[in-house]
Amino acid sequence: MVEPGITTGDLDREAERIIRAAGAYPTFKGYHGFPASICASINEEVVHGIPGNRKLKEGDIIGLDCGATLHGYVGDAAVTVPVGKISAEVEKLLEVTRQSLFEAIAKCQVGNRLGDVCHAVQAYVEPRGYSIVQNYCGHGIGRAMHEDPQVPNYGEPGKGTVLREGLVLAIEPMINLGRHHTKQLKDGWTVITVDGRPSAHFEHTVAITEAGPQILTLPDAA
Repeated sequence: MVEPGITTGDLDREAERIIRAAGAYPTFKGYHGFPASICASINEEVVHGIPGNRKLKEGDIIGLDCGATLHGYVGDAAVTVPVGKISAEVEKLLEVTRQSLFEAIAKCQVGNRLGDVCHAVQAYVEPRGYSIVQNYCGHGIGRAMHEDPQVPNYGEPGKGTVLREGLVLAIEPMINLGRHHTKQLKDGWTVITVDGRPSAHFEHTVAITEAGPQILTLPDAA
């Protein structure tokens, strides 16, 4: 649905319709007072953008973060997509952020440590000249949206919790084209980059199994 002229509110209403039609409910709606079913974060907005009447325009990017609860279990995922044609510089930011997520997922092996997962993002992103948002991170997930452990996008390999079968993590790199510094707007939710440069966000919910990582939030077409 993302194209120039559509509003973030349009996207939110359709997301809620799809979630409820599947017999689930939108986890985000009402969570600590959040008013919508998705977070819609445009350009320099890092995370937690509130959908509304703002229209997307050519050259924007939009981060769509969505949670759904089905049969008592929560799934959480995010993707950042272009609105029409975007600059090569921003397109590369999206590509690197997305790949950093899969680098981290590859480390979700029984017997590895949490630091291996966290470091994988850092090791992929920083040598390419991007910065990692440090105030926000991924998390354990299951019957609640936010469970232990926290999953930052940086860390030391070989350190932290040992990964065991059955652990489920929401891994979500938030990567900036400029510096890592962020601030929250007066709406109490939207987080933006201090320097006003674009930020990208990708997320999957991943189960750790003896057969390797199982991504629970891949679209059917993937």
